[in-house]
Amino acid sequence: MEALELARLQFAVTGSLHFLFVVLTLGLAPLVAIMHTRWVLAGKPLHERLTRFWGQIYVINYALGVVTGLVMEFQFGLSWSGLSHYAGDVFGAPLALETLVAFFLESTFLGLWIFGWGRLPKGAHLACIWLVTLTAYASAFFIMAANSFLQNPAGALARGDHMELVDVGALFTNKTLVFSFPHVVGAGLFTGAMVLVGASAYQLRRRTSEVEFFTKSLRTGVTMASIGIFLTIGFGYAQFAGIQDGKFKGDSAAVPLGFMIEIGQLLAFVVLFLMLPLIRFLPRWRWTHPLLMLMTPLPFVLAIMGWLARELGRQPWMIWEKLTVADAMTPGLTPPMITGSLVAFAAVLGLLALVDYVLIARVVRRGPRDLDLGAVREPALTY
Repeated sequence: MEALELARLQFAVTGSLHFLFVVLTLGLAPLVAIMHTRWVLAGKPLHERLTRFWGQIYVINYALGVVTGLVMEFQFGLSWSGLSHYAGDVFGAPLALETLVAFFLESTFLGLWIFGWGRLPKGAHLACIWLVTLTAYASAFFIMAANSFLQNPAGALARGDHMELVDVGALFTNKTLVFSFPHVVGAGLFTGAMVLVGASAYQLRRRTSEVEFFTKSLRTGVTMASIGIFLTIGFGYAQFAGIQDGKFKGDSAAVPLGFMIEIGQLLAFVVLFLMLPLIRFLPRWRWTHPLLMLMTPLPFVLAIMGWLARELGRQPWMIWEKLTVADAMTPGLTPPMITGSLVAFAAVLGLLALVDYVLIARVVRRGPRDLDLGAVREPALTY
């Protein structure tokens, strides 16, 4: 393979593996915040245990996801210096804001939430998890703003050998952003909710002693999955109104796009017209539980297919009709050099994904007992 093809493959592999963590983080954050809100308002021990259990899974995924984001930064700096030189003043602005939001605000509020159990007043503690959720979505917004600039370079003009930002408002109201961002939000919510459904079905299938706990989790998952898939499908189709002529005509983009649409429509039918109407019976119908477990990874697959379709549909442009992918690549890179970094990045990200799955699966198998999150080992304030 040539250097350009290897660089594109490297970006596809690193981006896809990183997005697995991102989409689950975006889905679990609001779900945990809702559970915490129920606990504060109702004061029921069940809601506290739900918050701690799913919150621990969220923390595991977030911690490992941060590391995958660092690998993405290395990948950008190594292979795409041409993009940085030509449009760094524009493309880098939302990425810098995302870094400030994700690595400072989001992690700060998450740290306060993790270590604030039994120590912070209940209102302040609840505010922390909602601020975590809001900053997670702000982080996603800035990332999508940067990506939407590549799809449609609004708010910037070419000046000599580089682009300059001339309209911040246009950058953050990009026509490819206003529908793609809520589409991603819906996909994240659907993914997180289906993890609740699949994990709960697994435990109920095993005839767990925590029937009430996982019945509540499964019903919450089905409800939120219905909202998530509705948003995903609706805003997904809305995006087509702003697509430039020439996108998605190549076979490389058509395959993931077609897969995403067909399977997404099937899942929407199953969730909205089968699972949601039967939400009261699903926890008791053990014959449905293997099917629900098999559905759990599909939202992740669809998320990757959607991301690949969005990126492949822009080829051969890195910035639509402004900068080609070939010109965006770092000069002087050779196939052996890119192959080495590709293997290294893929190994690191693949290992992190495996560790993430193993740790989450271990928590799910163990159930809501002996949880580290929220375990108070010293005298503390009570709610």
